[in-house]
Amino acid sequence: MAYQKAILGSVSRTFALTIPLLPANIEKVVGNTYLLCRIVDTIEDAGDLSVPTKQSLSALFLDAVLGKASVDHFVQLCLDALKHYSNEDELDLIAHTPTVLRILHTCSNDDQQAVSRCVSIMSEGMSFFHGKQNQSGLQDLPEFEQYCYVVAGVVGELLTTVFSNHSPAFKKQIAGREDLAIAFGQALQMTNILKDSPADKARGVSWKPANVSEIGLLKIAYQKLQDSLNYILLIPKHEQGIRRFCFLAFGLAVMTLSKIAHRQQFDNKDEVKLSRSTVMSFYGFTRWAVKSDHLMKLFFYLSSRSLIK
Repeated sequence: MAYQKAILGSVSRTFALTIPLLPANIEKVVGNTYLLCRIVDTIEDAGDLSVPTKQSLSALFLDAVLGKASVDHFVQLCLDALKHYSNEDELDLIAHTPTVLRILHTCSNDDQQAVSRCVSIMSEGMSFFHGKQNQSGLQDLPEFEQYCYVVAGVVGELLTTVFSNHSPAFKKQIAGREDLAIAFGQALQMTNILKDSPADKARGVSWKPANVSEIGLLKIAYQKLQDSLNYILLIPKHEQGIRRFCFLAFGLAVMTLSKIAHRQQFDNKDEVKLSRSTVMSFYGFTRWAVKSDHLMKLFFYLSSRSLIK
């Protein structure tokens, strides 16, 4: 667990901030899942790997998670393939895949099943989309939504399952509205796609739909954010940690998309990156905001107006 906490801070400043807000038993599962998903993501991000290599490594990783293949074999092959990869923290995470999986196996059976489902859908989905990487973008909006589902919407489903496993009150509230969880994950992913689009373009890739404009994408993101807020409002107020975890990720996405809408054109994601002072100010604000549905709605109204011009 000490390793999990330390490496989380190295590979993601944002999630290192949000995940510790969760109750301890949920924090362990969600932190563990994030690291497993980050390994899949690292394979996808490796620009010098061929599509077949990415697909075979993703399949081997999934087999290791599901107990069908040796995790040490995966680690050896993956590190050999990534010998020119520059992110030392992500390489360290891959080297410690056995540690991450040992933590997973200390979670409840219900949580383990939810994590295995999430990693399976993400790994197989990313393998499918490896073969669709090109400069012109994804074919259309349905394909874009499917991509956002396999890389993030499924994480929204996982969170809902884990929250429900640990909070009977949330399980009762979310019943029949589970689709909002998918929109929550997709909204965060759309933010990342738009923010990272200059870097993706530089390496000859686009994850945006070819037939939808930037303004059109921002409007779709706004709709997803509306559903995301409705999702957060279903979390019982006494579940302060879960509310803050979700609202913090949601709010940072809203403010980032607002900056993108104001800039319209930008050449580097640093141009639309939120400053550390903005992030920490909002972090403090969430402590009070999650106690009031009205305050959360007001924040969204004021911060998202640029998305619907």
